[in-house]
Amino acid sequence: MSTDQTLQAARQRGQEQALPYAGAVTPQEAFTLLQNDSKILLVDVRTNAERDWVGRVNINEAQHLAVQWSLYPGGTPNPDFLAQLQASVTDKNSVILFLCRSGVRSRHGARLATENGYTNCYDILQGFEGDKDQQGHRKTVGGWCQNGLPWLGA
Repeated sequence: MSTDQTLQAARQRGQEQALPYAGAVTPQEAFTLLQNDSKILLVDVRTNAERDWVGRVNINEAQHLAVQWSLYPGGTPNPDFLAQLQASVTDKNSVILFLCRSGVRSRHGARLATENGYTNCYDILQGFEGDKDQQGHRKTVGGWCQNGLPWLGA
């Protein structure tokens, strides 16, 4: 599938689910988009601690941005999220793929960015680690890691 076709499918998902941002992509679609178009950006909204201790995507560094939605420790909201996003992504028409652990904070980031003029915000479904399995562990049910996509870390 071409970049345009993938983004169209993602927008269709967004319309079907009445998402308050452009749409949603699977982890595999996100990786393919990033590989096929160097202008597409991934914004990881997890905490710095999560990226350091749990792992992070292994993609072109120029496409990999980090803007924490909440802060460690304590999980308090990052009051500077929008300002940090705007400093990192100055073109509000850029295609931005938002990633978190399981797909909750990334949706919030995509929504807030859209509300502030970004026109092409997409959530990466299932996030980096996916949902918990029956034993309470992550990285086995959905997500970037479980899909065998490149990542670094623990």
